[in-house]
Amino acid sequence: MKKIFIASYHQSKFGKLMDMSVPAIIRNAAVETCAAIKVEPSAIDVGSVGAACNIALNHQGLLAGLLAQVPGLAGKPIESVENACASGGQAVLSVAGKLLLGQGEVGLAVGYEKMRDAEGKMDGKLVGEVLGYFSHPDERAGKVFVFPHLFAEVMDAYMKTHGVPEEDLARIAVIEYGNARYNPYAQMQKVQITLEQAMKIEGINRYVVDGLPLKTYDCSQISDGYAGMILATEEGLRRLGVARTDCVELAGWGQATDALEKKGRDVLRPAGALTAMNKAYSMAGVTAADVNVAEVHDCFTVMGAIGAEVLGKAAYGKGAAYWRDGHASVGGACPINTSGGLIAKGHPIGATGIAMIGWSAWQLLGKVPKELQAARPKIAATFNIGGPICASVCTVLKPGA
Repeated sequence: MKKIFIASYHQSKFGKLMDMSVPAIIRNAAVETCAAIKVEPSAIDVGSVGAACNIALNHQGLLAGLLAQVPGLAGKPIESVENACASGGQAVLSVAGKLLLGQGEVGLAVGYEKMRDAEGKMDGKLVGEVLGYFSHPDERAGKVFVFPHLFAEVMDAYMKTHGVPEEDLARIAVIEYGNARYNPYAQMQKVQITLEQAMKIEGINRYVVDGLPLKTYDCSQISDGYAGMILATEEGLRRLGVARTDCVELAGWGQATDALEKKGRDVLRPAGALTAMNKAYSMAGVTAADVNVAEVHDCFTVMGAIGAEVLGKAAYGKGAAYWRDGHASVGGACPINTSGGLIAKGHPIGATGIAMIGWSAWQLLGKVPKELQAARPKIAATFNIGGPICASVCTVLKPGA
């Protein structure tokens, strides 16, 4: 099987894109990702665009056609993908699959989300309603904000099943805000919180659902942003003039989807996520023990804990303790979400999966700010989810040479 490499990664700062239109967002993502390695978009053979709320929030479909509108990309095999919050990761796998099928040697994955208006303001009620569409209709009744409510239930189950205090999950948010301080692309770069603030119910920090433990600081951000990634075979790298030493290998990946309805599933042991992660490890020829830097889908703090368990870095029920004991911190055994994660870096849905892989690639290449750089990173892993731990996209990265 051909090897696939990450030849280029680029992202916007996450947070607010103000009055930038969707066509401009997609154009910028493509052009800027190509410019990062000084190639023209015409060098791209295949492409994929990931987004989730583009129709409901932006009234825009057929995103593939917008990517094809970039000079040099017309008439090429491009598709739009939607897999809820795993749309970005799915776009990367789509491109990798096209390259393995022999449809080209160089591919471009783009992901974006525009969740705020032209003034940078968000309509929380509308966003909550739209995100709720990615749940099973039978699980929406009686929930004002569907996804925070569903994950508040997951958080409650995690705490009760494993005897984990709220403080241990709040600490994950504190660590990630601390990381975001040094990430110039992070939405919450200029905001810092203490454990006391993360635990105290006052001001913006409140319980999101009565009777359940999820608080405001346990939640990821409503974000605008875009990200782009160029994948290439060895022949593609030669065409691009990019050395393998300047690349990262997309060495393994896995994708699995569980039933959409959360009821009846063991979401604390998400079968699809574990299957996808194990497939990625097997394809890459590594084990969890080999991974020493990672990005996981912490849409809520409990997923930071479960994510550590899906990676295999923590035993079942011990993910929160893995963070509490410093193993996931920069300088720990396996730094996780050094980018700030979705909680502090931001969560522009369609861009998220690409950004997780891109930041992990930067870690292996030593391109992240020194305050966030893992010591001697060798193998990186990512875990991207969509819906109520329903769709899972996992990847494993190795140095290119």
